[in-house]
Amino acid sequence: MARKMRGVILGIGLTLLLSGCINTVSQKKSTVDQEDAQYASVQKYIGEGYFLNNGDENDKIAEAKSGEVEKAVKNFFLEKYKTEIEAHNLVGNVDGVTVFVESIGPVHFYSYAIVPINQETKEIMSEDIMSQEDAVEEGIREGLYRLVFDDEFQSLDQYLDEVVSEEEVTGRTVESLQNVGGTGFMTPHYTMTSYYGDEAIQPVFDLYMENPDAKIEDLKSAFNEDLFDEEYLNINIILFMEEEKVSPSKSILKKVSNDLESMDTIPKGTYQIIVNDNGVHKETSEGYKENSIMTELIKSK
Repeated sequence: MARKMRGVILGIGLTLLLSGCINTVSQKKSTVDQEDAQYASVQKYIGEGYFLNNGDENDKIAEAKSGEVEKAVKNFFLEKYKTEIEAHNLVGNVDGVTVFVESIGPVHFYSYAIVPINQETKEIMSEDIMSQEDAVEEGIREGLYRLVFDDEFQSLDQYLDEVVSEEEVTGRTVESLQNVGGTGFMTPHYTMTSYYGDEAIQPVFDLYMENPDAKIEDLKSAFNEDLFDEEYLNINIILFMEEEKVSPSKSILKKVSNDLESMDTIPKGTYQIIVNDNGVHKETSEGYKENSIMTELIKSK
């Protein structure tokens, strides 16, 4: 049950709330006009306004030492995860700076690292860089799923591109994924959740960690189809209404759900389909609200 609830939370796109490792973003009481000002149109949102509590001072330090911070994070990912990354955004938090990154190479995912700052000396503590438990590993597993099942994910991508072109819905900007995403494999239209304990993808992960330059054919061969359990892989489709101040469409939610259920060319897994209105909360990057609608289906064949 705990694993399933976590999937729902990630599926609806809730932002990582980081304070050191996790930081809670305070909720503000405001008038309707003030609430409207807190949201941006999803087509325009690229992460501007995103913040972590009590991070203003460290944000300034990180900006002044951005080169040092980015170099330390690149070394961290290369040494610990054998993965080259590009740093997109630095956001101060209460204990240091959270760095949002994107992997470079065929295994694609977004993630983040937390770089502590000595509050007395204002020095970057490169030796103490950390990541949330299993967060980067999960991103690698998801990137490997996308690589191993390339044809199936291409089919899903093509279908969602058609939905967006033909219906009244759209997706997130790539810039928002780069700047404030940080949750594994993400596209403008969906994210993935690969749970710890997935025995089917584990041999692929082990091979990649042993040899990041392993051939794609070898990675595919390492996948253990017999141990695949659709509950360990969530594919979270997250769509937004194209026009502002328009409620999420139940008919589009039903259409996408029915279409995916009938398709045999897309990846297996547990699908969550969410339709939001057009707004994204600037401070948290959150799109899910009280009026959002969602459904779930399982593709086991």
